[in-house]
Amino acid sequence: MTERRDAHSVLATGQLGLTALFVTALVTAQLTAAKVLQFTIPLTLPITGDALVLPGAALAYALTFFASDCYAEVYGRKAAQRLVNVAFVMIFVMLVLVWSTIEAPAAQNSVDPAKFRTVLSASTNIVVGSLCAYVVSQNWDVIVFHRIRDLTDGDHLWARNIGSTASSQAIDTVIFVGVAFYALPRFAGIGPILPENVILSLIVGQYVFKLFVALLDTPFVYAVVGFLRSQTAASRVPSSAD
Repeated sequence: MTERRDAHSVLATGQLGLTALFVTALVTAQLTAAKVLQFTIPLTLPITGDALVLPGAALAYALTFFASDCYAEVYGRKAAQRLVNVAFVMIFVMLVLVWSTIEAPAAQNSVDPAKFRTVLSASTNIVVGSLCAYVVSQNWDVIVFHRIRDLTDGDHLWARNIGSTASSQAIDTVIFVGVAFYALPRFAGIGPILPENVILSLIVGQYVFKLFVALLDTPFVYAVVGFLRSQTAASRVPSSAD
């Protein structure tokens, strides 16, 4: 009986941990998206050449797919979709808290309010693009993950992890960059207008980076899922005291 209680406790802790990782990475992505990063790489890619140009949110946002894939595999599709939808609401909670702090009066010995605003106030185009991309890509990720799982009879975790993430990250990247850096600046006058070659570089750079992370995190998905599955099995085995 004690072993079953311990297994249930580990499963609950794992669920809480994956939820915390998902929401933390998601909120961090919103706060870091405004900075554009550039990395030199040892090969030449179409459009981008030997440099990867991507929003600062790329790493944090890639972690959300790792967390959601682990969560979906262990706790099921409905639970994963609830996680995605609740986290979406948390983005607005974060925005309210950040903006209320920005607009609140500053004390004389405070950091420079103007610099504080510049650092924390993501541009409207980035926020809107991020929200649009999130709703579509995260729900797509959950749907495709379980579709591949059904097609493979629950085998080949690597296939659904990489397949769902690769497709959802492509959708996410195109929507985010397309809305934030192309559509809103050109058609709504919101945000700076970037040259089309820069926009294409952002799409390619961000997607290549996210795909690399998806490949890199596959062993960690196996490790997390394997551990939590072992606890699931332990929680179902009746003890001699039952």
